[in-house]
Amino acid sequence: MEVSNLSGATPGIAFPPGPESCSDSPSSGRSMGSTPGGLILSGREPPFSAFTVLVVTLLVLLIAATFLWNLLVLVTILRVRAFHRVPHNLVASTAVSDVLVAALVMPLSLVSELSAGRRWQLGRSLCHVWISFDVLCCTASIWNVAAIALDRYWTITRHLQYTLRTRRRASALMIAITWALSALIALAPLLFGWGEAYDARLQRCQVSQEPSYAVFSTCGAFYVPLAVVLFVYWKIYKAAKFRFGRRRRAVVPLPATTQAKEAPQESETVFTARCRATVAFQTSGDSWREQKEKRAAMMVGILIGVFVLCWIPFFLTELVSPLCACSLPPIWKSIFLWLGYSNSFFNPLIYTAFNKNYNNAFKSLFTKQR
Repeated sequence: MEVSNLSGATPGIAFPPGPESCSDSPSSGRSMGSTPGGLILSGREPPFSAFTVLVVTLLVLLIAATFLWNLLVLVTILRVRAFHRVPHNLVASTAVSDVLVAALVMPLSLVSELSAGRRWQLGRSLCHVWISFDVLCCTASIWNVAAIALDRYWTITRHLQYTLRTRRRASALMIAITWALSALIALAPLLFGWGEAYDARLQRCQVSQEPSYAVFSTCGAFYVPLAVVLFVYWKIYKAAKFRFGRRRRAVVPLPATTQAKEAPQESETVFTARCRATVAFQTSGDSWREQKEKRAAMMVGILIGVFVLCWIPFFLTELVSPLCACSLPPIWKSIFLWLGYSNSFFNPLIYTAFNKNYNNAFKSLFTKQR
């Protein structure tokens, strides 16, 4: 489609965040005065062209897949008793926030995008509910990623001190802080009169554009957790690299030396067999722990990498646009918004792909259903 056909008098579909939630909302990253436009299919194009139908179909599939996959993770954690402990409560908290994003935020955002001129026609009360859930769920999803990264960091670097009881307390505290902070950011405009979300004259529903709230919510919802996860993964990488290198230097020579002193009278054949058996046993034990910690470090790395790729284009745009008094084309705002939403789809795929217990639990769950 030509660029000249992307704007016209008769709007057909818009793709930026309806409530300015996770996209133009400060908590999602929307900054001051940012009003996203949309992908307008109009002019000589029919209201619902083939391109429009294709895009809407893909977004509906994204919403459905995000909801169902996160719901499957929640059902699995609830039904498998082995998952009723950390770190699965952190995974469950992330799945809850992502399920709510798919169930309450994304569908209404799509409805807003499809409305002519992106007008909000569902009333002031529903607008406030939508905006609040948008900010709450997206912020909680982002902070849950940070909590999982912190849990993996303490598991690797404080293996002896970070016992199961300590992990339970720490994870419960992180979950409480995550949802409390998200609720504070989401409800601050309503509780403290920090701007208005609904404009009855323009029929517009968006996150408060009060500059001070934009800075507060954007930093609290994205930039602070981003700094946390980047710092944590850097520490994980350094700790894992140091521990793996130290183990490789210590495994092979020690057993042979010890065995030589303890059994000097035995024949060479017997000694060799025992020496090799001892070395093989210790190496396999260290290898098992190494592999477990490597998987944990790799999972955190991929989780953080996908999180950054999904959200940073949107948040970067929302931070730079008001400062330079420039505006990105509506089509790119829409792409960045839904790219951020898609992080809720990738989260369960990543933290279950690196855990064989989830794969076995999924198979067992479907087998029992049959």
